[in-house]
Amino acid sequence: MTDQELQVLVEELSQKYFDVPFLHQAYFNSRLRTTGGRYLLRSHNIEFNKKSYEIFGIKELRGIILHELCHYHLHIRGMGYKHRDADFRALLKKVGAPRFCSTIEENKKQTNTKTYLYECVECKQLYPRKKRMDVNKYRCGKCRGRLIERKTVE
Repeated sequence: MTDQELQVLVEELSQKYFDVPFLHQAYFNSRLRTTGGRYLLRSHNIEFNKKSYEIFGIKELRGIILHELCHYHLHIRGMGYKHRDADFRALLKKVGAPRFCSTIEENKKQTNTKTYLYECVECKQLYPRKKRMDVNKYRCGKCRGRLIERKTVE
């Protein structure tokens, strides 16, 4: 599906379910990772995660479009457009839009699987860390002793 086809689909769904035209831009954003779509408050444009469409299909995409259109139309009218607002929840229910989209399992994988182990020279206190740290900047929290890196586990 191209951005032009997506734009047409969003305009059709807006007219069908909300009886109001969608007057802004709808397009795929390949940088979206953790969400199916995003309504942009300043420009009123809507971005969609193409991977959600590729993995789950047109049915999932239609649900995401309806969800984002709920944000869009409520915000334009000056009503409660946020997830916790009663107006938003009522409109979701009215048009049959999902509250959440399906999750893409690839995104759940932890990117940094390395673990670092630091040890205090004085009291032998161990400090496992997911991020590497500069041992010259930090001291032991127990005895203020110097830290050394013990090992890196992948």
